[in-house]
Amino acid sequence: MDQYQSLDALFYDSAVGASFDGDLEFYVAEAVRIGGPALELGCGTGRITLPIAEAGVEITGSDLSPDMLRIAEAKAARLAPEVRAKVRFTQGDMRNLLLDGKFRLIICPFRAFLHNLTVEDQTATLKSVHNLLTDNGMFIFNVFDPNLRILVEHTSSLSGALKKMHEFKHPISGNKVIEWECRAIDLVEQRIEELRIHEEFDDLGRSVNRTAVPLHLRWIYRWEMEHLLQLCGFKVEALFGDFKHGPFKHGGEQIWLVQKNARTLFKTHFSRR
Repeated sequence: MDQYQSLDALFYDSAVGASFDGDLEFYVAEAVRIGGPALELGCGTGRITLPIAEAGVEITGSDLSPDMLRIAEAKAARLAPEVRAKVRFTQGDMRNLLLDGKFRLIICPFRAFLHNLTVEDQTATLKSVHNLLTDNGMFIFNVFDPNLRILVEHTSSLSGALKKMHEFKHPISGNKVIEWECRAIDLVEQRIEELRIHEEFDDLGRSVNRTAVPLHLRWIYRWEMEHLLQLCGFKVEALFGDFKHGPFKHGGEQIWLVQKNARTLFKTHFSRR
């Protein structure tokens, strides 16, 4: 799961910022409504963690990438002392987090749960979340709902055509950076293999640097996700299709609000895939 290289961390905020309509406001509002202490899994550079702290909620941000966390810490250091006191960052694997205390709220934004590539990974993460929540604590996360038409179109290898995804300024040089993407789909394993290429151009339009970052995800169908949640001790409170609390629709977003069930977990036995 350690997929993020230093350049990916450097470009993360520029490439991710406009990816979703309203996800930041949604997660901040839920954190204020439920209260802390809160935990964010896959916090990256603190894009959502820090605004939650600024809203007055105590929060811990966890990520596997030290490069992401260094950027998050640098951003946190520029905050007012009273805000800085409400946030901390820690490196860890969401499948087996060892943290002191319990959390009223755990979030996993920006489809980070899909970095779990096997059923074992998925259930390990859900059980880790279950163990870290207070009784009746809430877990809120979002994943994309697979659009089969789009997936079928990408069942070829990564040798396919590149697609332009984002354009932004290099945070250090100020040069233009274009992010290209190509992807391959495995319909049997429910996996996406992406190659994200960042190409930097100087003022004369010459390509001066090109780097590639691989990304691997495993998508989850709506009823598959609900079944996993129930097996791992959660009760579904709501499923939204967008960050404005709209209804779930095929091919959109799965935004789950689930509550820890105090009952004993099912004993699950899954084969390694």
